[in-house]
Amino acid sequence: MPDNDTLEFSILDVFTDRPFAGNQLGVVYDASDLDADQMQDLAREFGYSESIFFLPPSEALANYRIRIFTPAEELPFAGHPSIGAAVEYVRRNKDRLTADPEGTYTVMQETKAGVMTIVVDGDHAWLTSKAIDLGDDMDAGPLLGAAGLSESDQAGAARTASAGLEHYMLPVKADAVGRAAAKSGFAPKVYLFNHDLAAGTAHVRLFGSGLGVPEDPATGSAALCLGVYLFSVGAFKGDGVHELTVSQGAEMGRPSTLDLKTTVEGGELKSVSVGGSAVTVASGAMRVP
Repeated sequence: MPDNDTLEFSILDVFTDRPFAGNQLGVVYDASDLDADQMQDLAREFGYSESIFFLPPSEALANYRIRIFTPAEELPFAGHPSIGAAVEYVRRNKDRLTADPEGTYTVMQETKAGVMTIVVDGDHAWLTSKAIDLGDDMDAGPLLGAAGLSESDQAGAARTASAGLEHYMLPVKADAVGRAAAKSGFAPKVYLFNHDLAAGTAHVRLFGSGLGVPEDPATGSAALCLGVYLFSVGAFKGDGVHELTVSQGAEMGRPSTLDLKTTVEGGELKSVSVGGSAVTVASGAMRVP
């Protein structure tokens, strides 16, 4: 750190291969002397959907540990912070890491949700989760209200799904995704989506007023849940790896691309993986709260 009163930080854009797109991420590199209140103050100062704080691991298998904060609360796990953290960790520690034969790096990341495996290839990383919960059906009314939509916009059952962090999943008609608008007071969050399996694409948005995030430009944890949801409703036919390219954030002027893989074996969902790139846009030092 530059001195005892400041912290080294960077700002990354995640789920994009160019600056000033994707989802912004505040990164504090040495948070060992910070308590939770200070981390929350810094996350609020960054103002992004999430900020992360690097810490030494507490699990023997982990390379590093991160804590993840929205402007309003701490999360046990989140996607774009995990992708950004892994890419940045490899960038800063290549001299201490051993590449795989393919030239990629495998790191073990510890969060409050446990230790997850992330594979880093240059500026791109893949996060795989096996912590799968197929979820339960929900009342779609509050979710539609939170997105400013009506019952006629719904295109399937609303239900929960989790691959490390639970999300409220709402399938809607294709034209409804662009028309949606965040409305507070209906539900704390809603992930609305329209997918085309034949084309291998999905168009999604996430509104999270209850998390202090009116709209998120790219949501890796929810993309994982999309794979879980689609399996739970029988959308994937047969064993194998089912892939989707997920588009998010264009309505905010921050277009994002998330790669999704859902692995089915013996008719069972074995894992879901989300991938994306991360680029650094700024770095510096900030005061300790």
